[in-house]
Amino acid sequence: MTRLAGKVALVTGGGRGIGRAAALKLAREGARVVLNDLDEAPVAETVKMIREIGGEITTVIGSVTAPDFGERFVAAALEAFGDLHIIVNNAGYTWDNVIQKTTDEQFQTMLDVHLVAPFRILRAAADHIRAAVKREEERQEHVYRKVVNVSSLAGLYGNAGQAGYSVGKAGIVGLTRTLCKEWGRYRVNVNCVAFGVIETRLTQPLTSGEAHIIVEGRDIAVGMQPRLLQTVSTMVPLGRGGTPKEAADTIYLMCSPESDYVSGQVLVCGGGLLL
Repeated sequence: MTRLAGKVALVTGGGRGIGRAAALKLAREGARVVLNDLDEAPVAETVKMIREIGGEITTVIGSVTAPDFGERFVAAALEAFGDLHIIVNNAGYTWDNVIQKTTDEQFQTMLDVHLVAPFRILRAAADHIRAAVKREEERQEHVYRKVVNVSSLAGLYGNAGQAGYSVGKAGIVGLTRTLCKEWGRYRVNVNCVAFGVIETRLTQPLTSGEAHIIVEGRDIAVGMQPRLLQTVSTMVPLGRGGTPKEAADTIYLMCSPESDYVSGQVLVCGGGLLL
């Protein structure tokens, strides 16, 4: 079945991991995808995978933190497909340190990617959504749109060494609940998914300095200390970390027609882990 046939879905950070899995899931369910990531190579791979299953996709390469990104992202969706129905704010990464060693740049960068960027994307989408709803009401159509913002257990409970990341992920919960109240009259369901330990490059074992990513010229160590990773994994009631596919399935739940009366909620996808 294609539960999302005719829908247009915007997904940030879709070149790898959870974002790629989400883009594939939405495409399999019939959505046309507008995909973003920083790097062209992983985007090209995701595009290939979506087209191989018969999906339609267009891309916007670049940083979500660019001041004009929100407008460009929304414009790309409208130019390619003429509408937008689903926005998945997934792009993000960790840049960890204890607070006394966290620089202003480091802290602000985490806020920019996890909170300011989603805010700008949603602000850019507002005028189109309002206009589209007005046209739909004139035709007596009731179309539900979906926003899924990605948070984390760190955003709900905090996490040592992640002041900036935790604050950004906590802030996105506040943005979710605010837009739930502002956009309910437009039939937009605005929800948040908070992930626990999902098996991506951000949770790979941090050993010998091998776990790192390059973001806008910065070489940033990512991952978790092996002992901490093992400890946290054993705390998960289901006994393991989650897969990107399982994370994507949770995002899909909030994009499906079955969530048309669900809004302003935080759904934890953590295998039962509640820190």
